[in-house]
Amino acid sequence: MKYKVIRNEKYDFIGQSYATAYPNMHKYPATMIPQIGIELFKELNVFKGKLLDPYCGSGSSFTVGLDRGLNEMYGFDINPLAVLISKAKFTKVDISKIKEGKEKLRNDIYEFIKNEQNANSVQIPDYLNIDFWFSREVLKSLSIIKNFIYKIPFEIRNLFLIPFSETIRECSYTRNNEFKLYRIKDEQIMLFNPDVYGIYFNKLNRALDIYEKYYLPKINHAKIEISFNKFPKQENYFDVVLTSPPYGDSKTTVAYGQFSMFSNQWLDIQNARQIDNLLMGGKKVKELYKNSYITKFIEEISNQSIKRALEISSFYYDLHYSINDVATSIKKGGKSIYIVGNRRVKDIQLPTDQFVAEKFEENGFKHLFTYERLLGNKSMPSQNSPTNKVGQRRSTMTSEFIVVCKKIK
Repeated sequence: MKYKVIRNEKYDFIGQSYATAYPNMHKYPATMIPQIGIELFKELNVFKGKLLDPYCGSGSSFTVGLDRGLNEMYGFDINPLAVLISKAKFTKVDISKIKEGKEKLRNDIYEFIKNEQNANSVQIPDYLNIDFWFSREVLKSLSIIKNFIYKIPFEIRNLFLIPFSETIRECSYTRNNEFKLYRIKDEQIMLFNPDVYGIYFNKLNRALDIYEKYYLPKINHAKIEISFNKFPKQENYFDVVLTSPPYGDSKTTVAYGQFSMFSNQWLDIQNARQIDNLLMGGKKVKELYKNSYITKFIEEISNQSIKRALEISSFYYDLHYSINDVATSIKKGGKSIYIVGNRRVKDIQLPTDQFVAEKFEENGFKHLFTYERLLGNKSMPSQNSPTNKVGQRRSTMTSEFIVVCKKIK
């Protein structure tokens, strides 16, 4: 069965970005702009109840919930950087303690680096290929900042780690306009001498300003729990699910693992290089996904590459099991809102929107509608090579699909 798709220009939000409504405190790949959820909640008359985002990323869904007056929300993600960003934005802390902590941090760091012997004695982490990505001077400066951040009380530390994470990336030899890791050219490296401390404190001031003006006023009476974990099903618990799951496995679509690797390493996360393998579609499977509308598309891909077809099947198996758990966890009468992209592999477009509607209907839901919107405000490559043949390029996704279902059983 094919589910009807309605082109809805209202949800294009052309010319708008995440920051149009709520400035973001940390860059993150493929974030849903809050305007989409806010408009959907108005259309569906959602203004109370328990909200779930099973793949919460940097927390766009919670921004939507706060804007619409919801006061109980739950999010899960298995990327530690995503959880850090969400917790920093949506945890209530004493702003006076933050400002005191900032002044103390600044004074302690500058007192420390006055003595050149101190700077030379600092312990530098020893990650794989760390000197390929950072100069020794940058490594020293980052290590000093990290050392003093970890002396800040735990309850306010996340707000200091957010700008540290962004500083790590900006002061590395990576091309900053990419989510994947690409090293700048050798001639650029010769001229690359970032002011690590200046960059960090500028980012810290900006992050604290955003937190105080945009997020803190709205989280006074809200309960928001964010967990570094895969979503565990909870029978008939949630009233609404708002989420934007990955478009496909992280290795070949949006590079969540690569984007987060430096930050997760510097934050002492175990297996920081293995995040892509842990995310949806990261494990190998031995058979193609069967008995679904999407099966014929996967089989077409298998005619060109069984390897790619199995990788795609792994993603849809994971998405299938996740939808089963989410569906079980929604109350009767509750709604699921999934915002998805239909990626292209081997020049074959995979109808993930149809898959999501199909799986929810198999779990006692009724498909209400699917809206198609133009994808003009997510950071994605404009072209890729779906056939992996030199010179053969295609446009990547230009549309996104908003799939809305209601639990009737």
